[in-house]
Amino acid sequence: MTGPEIVITADLVRDLLREQHPDLAGLAIREVPGGWGNQMWRLGDDLAVRVQRMDPTPELQLKERRWLPVLAPRLPLPVPTPVRFGEPSARFPKHWTVMTWVPGEPLDHGAISRGAHAADTLAAFLRALHVPAPAEAPVAADRGAHPRDCTAGFEKFLQAVGLDDLAADVRAVWADAAEAGLREGPPVWVHGDLHPANVVVSDGTLSGVVDFGDLFAGDPAWDLAAAWVLLPDGTASRFFDSYARADESSIRRARGLAAMKSLFLILMGQNGDRGLPGGKPHWGPAGRAALDRVLKGV
Repeated sequence: MTGPEIVITADLVRDLLREQHPDLAGLAIREVPGGWGNQMWRLGDDLAVRVQRMDPTPELQLKERRWLPVLAPRLPLPVPTPVRFGEPSARFPKHWTVMTWVPGEPLDHGAISRGAHAADTLAAFLRALHVPAPAEAPVAADRGAHPRDCTAGFEKFLQAVGLDDLAADVRAVWADAAEAGLREGPPVWVHGDLHPANVVVSDGTLSGVVDFGDLFAGDPAWDLAAAWVLLPDGTASRFFDSYARADESSIRRARGLAAMKSLFLILMGQNGDRGLPGGKPHWGPAGRAALDRVLKGV
């Protein structure tokens, strides 16, 4: 629902296309399962329609419209690129965007079997993304800070998931991250939300990255956490060797942030098990596996 009276359906999406982009209205429309802030619909074979749903403002979509065309050409993996804009209308009062479709299966429904290849692929992608951002780049509102400034959020997640048997070990990882040094150098582009639903896989390895709504300029440790959140056991060291830009403090911050992200995945899984809105039952096992990798270290 986008409100008490609006349900996003294939017919609605087709009506919006007829109104604003009639040359695309004849293409097949198929709902893509998942999504929360935005809902995705396949449009033909090569496009998708990203429709604002639960996000209270269009800020995230507008950010993707502005910056993905700038970033996409320099990135070594496919990412969704806006090709048409849909504006609020009497038929639908929110924003929507036609984007290129990134083929593959979301990692939260798939698996990585070629771990070394995936580690090298992720490292190459993040090396290309993590370049100094321009002064007008967006700044994160709710992420991007040093872990020491995120302890309240970390504790909230840890207490919510109730992992009493692991709490002391997880807190030790977080304490180490909070004590790590500050990042030096200019802010770089950061995806900001690398978790299993925001990357796609094919042939057993990473093949694309999606959902850049949280894109910001800041500390790349927020992305480097993906070494534990996304990659299989025993590949974090290879990732950091291939990335080759992370100092000890960056790795310590990234590991703590990976712990927090893992707790979030576990919490979303628990919410799904309880039938709560936005919950994802299959995220629970993914989060627990990621947390186990965090606790093992690099």
